[in-house]
Amino acid sequence: MIAYEQNKYPALGQLVEVDGKKMHVYTKGKGENTIVLLSGAGTAAPALDFEPLMDEMAKNNRIVVVETFGYGWSDTTNKDRTVENIVEEIRDALNKANIEGPYILMPHSVSGIYSMYYANKYPDEIKAIIGIDCTLPQVVEYFNESVPTMPRYLSILAPTGIARLAVYMNPEEYLPNADKGTYSDNNLKVTKSIAAWNLGNKNIVAEVNEMNHNIDKTIDMSFPPEIPVMIFSEKDDKVTEDGKTIVSFYQTQISHLPSHKLIVLEGHHYLHWSRYKEISENVNDFIETF
Repeated sequence: MIAYEQNKYPALGQLVEVDGKKMHVYTKGKGENTIVLLSGAGTAAPALDFEPLMDEMAKNNRIVVVETFGYGWSDTTNKDRTVENIVEEIRDALNKANIEGPYILMPHSVSGIYSMYYANKYPDEIKAIIGIDCTLPQVVEYFNESVPTMPRYLSILAPTGIARLAVYMNPEEYLPNADKGTYSDNNLKVTKSIAAWNLGNKNIVAEVNEMNHNIDKTIDMSFPPEIPVMIFSEKDDKVTEDGKTIVSFYQTQISHLPSHKLIVLEGHHYLHWSRYKEISENVNDFIETF
C-alpha cells in the first residue's frame, strides 16, 4: 500500500539529497523574505499540515517547508536525532534546494529547540524567529517538569501495518482539527495516507527520546539580541502554585530582546490549524518593524 500510495501521491516539492537520503523541500510564493516552517514532533505530513498558513503567508512572502527525515515525503535516516544533526540537515536541504538566506525561521512545538540552536550557531543566517507555540529549552526547568519519551516498540507500527489500521479506524485523531473547508478533501486524503506511512516511525521515536539530551545542549542558550523574535502562544489558563504561566515563561525568553512580541491566541497547540489568517497578518506586521 505504501509503495502504491507513494507512486499515486508524489511529493509536492523538491526531493534533495542530504547524507545520501532524500529530503522534501516545498516552496510557495515570492517576496523579499523567506520564511522556513519547521514542524513539531509527530506531525506526519508537515507540507500538508501547514497548507492553509502557507497559502496565506505566500501572498507576501516566500514560504518553505522543510520536512526533516521521517516526516512527509522525506526518507528515514540512521543518523541520531541530535539537535546538531537535525539543524545541519535543514541547512543542507535548503542549500541543495537553492534557497538562500537569511531566513525567518518559523518553528512549531519542538522545532523551537532546533531554532534556538540554529540562531546561536549561525546567527548570520537568521533574520528573525517566529514561533508557533514553540518549545524552548528552558521550559522544562521553568515548570520543573519531565521530558516526554516514547517506547521504542512504537517504531514497529508503520512497517507492520498497525499504523494504517489505527489511522483508518480513528482518522480524526490524525487529521487537523479545523473547520470544514479549511483543508481540501484531497489534502486530508493524502494526509491520512502519509500518517499510515510515518506514524511512530524510527526517526520520530528517536527524536522524542533524544529531546532530553537536546535540551541539555541548549539549556544555556538564549535568543541573540540582534534577532527579532515573535511568539504565538496558545491560551492556557493553567497557573502553577508559584504563579507561573506559559505566558510568563515566554516573557522570560524574549523580554531582553530589542525587537520582540508575544501574541496569545485561543486554539489548539497547532494554532495554524484554525488561526492561520491572524498568524499571517501578525507575521506581515512584525516583519515590517525590522
